[in-house]
Amino acid sequence: MALQQRQIELLSRQCELLTELVSQVSLQQRQRAAELKAWKDANPELARSCRQAAESLAKVHTEFLAGVATEAFDNAENFTDSEYALGEFIDRYGPRLAHFNGVLQLFAQLGAPPAPPPGEG
Repeated sequence: MALQQRQIELLSRQCELLTELVSQVSLQQRQRAAELKAWKDANPELARSCRQAAESLAKVHTEFLAGVATEAFDNAENFTDSEYALGEFIDRYGPRLAHFNGVLQLFAQLGAPPAPPPGEG
């Protein structure tokens, strides 16, 4: 009985901690959303430009990824046989892809339309 009681206490504490964690994450997300909204309200033209840039770059990103995927598929056997070939591929595309993803994500976040208030949509 004592073991079961201890397990119940631990589960209860675990639930309390998870509730606190969810509350903290939710608070951080709300603060970030408020900051982003304030920035967009202060810079509406720039926010529109970011949205347009994100839409345009998304097309370029898709084409770029298609090219990288094709090259990876075409050279998969070489990558398996040669660590050098795999390293060359990663060195060639890795940094560019990482930077491209970062820029695209930034434009997408700054240009995203405002989220509807809870309960709408």
